[in-house]
Amino acid sequence: MVTLYREKMDSPLGELWLLTDGEGTLRALEFATHEDRLTRLADRQYGRGKWAIEDAGVESGAKRALAAYFAGDTNALNALPLATGGTEFQRSVWAALRAIPCGETISYGELARRIGNPKAVRAVGLANGANPIGIVVPCHRVIGGDGGLGGYGGGVERKAWLLKHEGALAA
Repeated sequence: MVTLYREKMDSPLGELWLLTDGEGTLRALEFATHEDRLTRLADRQYGRGKWAIEDAGVESGAKRALAAYFAGDTNALNALPLATGGTEFQRSVWAALRAIPCGETISYGELARRIGNPKAVRAVGLANGANPIGIVVPCHRVIGGDGGLGGYGGGVERKAWLLKHEGALAA
């Protein structure tokens, strides 16, 4: 049984839930309004019935780093320790997402090229959508090949806010 510790955090985008493990490593981050998505992703990563959530007793480094990010230090999340489940392919996509510099965006096609699989554009999109640590693993930095924002699990308005906050879109 995997025990995850939940912290709630107010943000400019609404309440967030952070899930860390016993070592304080960030395992998931989700908007409080998307509890069903959080449950689906945890079931996929850890197995249905093989994980549990308890309220965190102390503030994590992840929460402090996110507070700094929202306060304007857009690089505060770069060194945050993370752990995820997922397939090897998904983890390669998520690692490539973390390598996208703050203030930049790339297309799904470019992301597929960066992981060495240029024909896997759809699979990259699916892995991007299955990202359990949004904002920190910056799936919001991936846009459509036509320059449009495309989708975002938290909603396109939140994606636009994040990109403006990071300087990738004009305010």
